Amino acid sequence: MQVEKRSIDFIPEAERHGQPGSLFFIWFGANMNITTIASGVLPVVMGLNLFWSAVAIILGSLLGAIFMASHSAQGPKLGIPQMIQSRAQFGVLGAVLPLLFVMLIYLGFFVSNTLLAAQALESVSPLPATGNIYLIGALCFVVALYGYRLIHRLQKLLSLLSLLVFIAATVLALQLPIPAEQWLPTGFSLSKFLVAVSIAVTWQLSYAPYVADYSRYLPSSTPTAQVFWYSYAGTVSGGAWMMILGAILSVGIGDFSSNVGSHVAGLFGSGALLLFAFILYGQVSINVFNLYGAFMSTITVIEPFARLKVTPRVRGLFMLVISLVATALCTISQDDFINFFLNFIFFMSYFLIPWTAINLVDYYCLRKGQYRIEDIFDLNGIYGRINWIACGSFVLAIALEIPFMNTTLYVGPVATALDGVDLAWIVGLLVPALSYYGLMKLAKRAPAVGQAMP
Repeated sequence: MQVEKRSIDFIPEAERHGQPGSLFFIWFGANMNITTIASGVLPVVMGLNLFWSAVAIILGSLLGAIFMASHSAQGPKLGIPQMIQSRAQFGVLGAVLPLLFVMLIYLGFFVSNTLLAAQALESVSPLPATGNIYLIGALCFVVALYGYRLIHRLQKLLSLLSLLVFIAATVLALQLPIPAEQWLPTGFSLSKFLVAVSIAVTWQLSYAPYVADYSRYLPSSTPTAQVFWYSYAGTVSGGAWMMILGAILSVGIGDFSSNVGSHVAGLFGSGALLLFAFILYGQVSINVFNLYGAFMSTITVIEPFARLKVTPRVRGLFMLVISLVATALCTISQDDFINFFLNFIFFMSYFLIPWTAINLVDYYCLRKGQYRIEDIFDLNGIYGRINWIACGSFVLAIALEIPFMNTTLYVGPVATALDGVDLAWIVGLLVPALSYYGLMKLAKRAPAVGQAMP
């Protein structure tokens, strides 16, 4: 197997391959890990019972995956990574603005995934805690280095293994001593319910910055509807299932959030050792997405300033540096992982939602999928260096979200007045969508141009 040669460049038709059905396995498998399970703990931690937690998770997953799958559908049509396509909205240099936040998200997820895996391995590994972190970081580097094909193969295998493991885990979880009232529609809290919905929405949106990276190799003739629905079905079924499983386990097992992986493995009794290996495999697999995405984002930031030829050697060097930085961040201990993870989820939503609104409005409403690909790589092309309309709409949305925020670190005045209801995600969706669409129409800066590569 060769190291992937392409990075942020256009994928010629001769190199396109695969079937849209593979996207189901990628996004189903991407959710089959203990980090998704840990996110399902959050609604229960906030005070919802299992009934309302499950409803919020399902509703949020169904809503959030609409945006995620809409980004995935762009891949075969454009043949370029998701974030470099943002240059068509923000400008070649302006796209660095959302990219900086996306890179923080990649690193944040790497830290979360690695800490959960290292935490789970503590009871079975002969290595110290930092040694487990280094081991996981090294494994992620090797897999991410070999790129697209290996990731696809790993995710299909992970999906099949996960199906068996988590069916068994779900059966065992349902046998735990859970009070009957947990499954009754009682004790409803609108503020907590909306926060739980936003957590599930954000979880699905967290894939948006790189979802098209995994569909761009499909032939351009691939039906858009198939790309959308395979991506949608995979991420909704995998994500909602794992989050609900996490909610059930957090009620059925005392202090479950203190060591999510170890408690999941403990369900299997004498088979726990195999489960620890599976957990490690799952966390490495999902962390590859973060390293791969961080690499693509780094190249996208550098490319306008230096025409960098991405050889296998250059790819390896960048991956190594990113892996070392991400692994080093993991060694910073977290006294309260769940609290850290909850605030990280909110942080993502406040920046991802305005970006996704601008990107999708531009693609589906203004340009209707028609782009001039060569100009996305040209500082002097039709998309310009900086599109102040997109950048301004992005920053404005974030600023207007602040009064509506409700986190453990900060509660805005509007959220306080609404008894804790967090409506920041609605502001982050509507404000940039409307302002970007209206101002771009006025400026007449959305010509319908061909997307063919010369």
